[in-house]
Amino acid sequence: MHLLELHKIWLDSLGLEGKKLVLDEVKLTQVDLMNYSLNQAHITDCLFNNMHLIDIEMYSSTICSSSFVCANLENADFYKTDVSYANFTNANLRNTRFAKSDCIKTTFNHANLSDAKLVAALFDHADFRHANLQNADVSESTFENVLLKGANLTGIQGLEEAFIKSINIGTPERPNILIGGEARQWLDARSN
Repeated sequence: MHLLELHKIWLDSLGLEGKKLVLDEVKLTQVDLMNYSLNQAHITDCLFNNMHLIDIEMYSSTICSSSFVCANLENADFYKTDVSYANFTNANLRNTRFAKSDCIKTTFNHANLSDAKLVAALFDHADFRHANLQNADVSESTFENVLLKGANLTGIQGLEEAFIKSINIGTPERPNILIGGEARQWLDARSN
């Protein structure tokens, strides 16, 4: 709690006082984070599983390799955040903003990303298997080797502006890779 208070002071003073939050391998599941901003924090390999984090702000942060399994992150803000290797399996990410975020090998398996803002994000080897991407905006995002088997893509927006390099409609063990135009056609067919 003391570190969270110091981070709040650091944010409020624009870095002149307090101390930036840096956490590694910390289990945060018993900490009430709702009154704290985690903007610009450096949080790696930490546990947020099953936490209630509606409206949490984590923009411009690094939260690599952290776990948010079954967490409720509705309306959360991950703008310009590095969430590479993070695990959002079964998380509620409805209406969450991942704009301009790095999502390298990020797991969104069975996550609810309906109405999410995924604009100008990098999805490289991200796992969206069985995720709900209904009405999500992917404008200007890059998709490379993205797993999409079983994903709900109904109403997905911004596909025409996205950079679709390759997608995997199979599994990691049995990949079925679609590249470029073929990948875009597959996505377009499932967005209607």
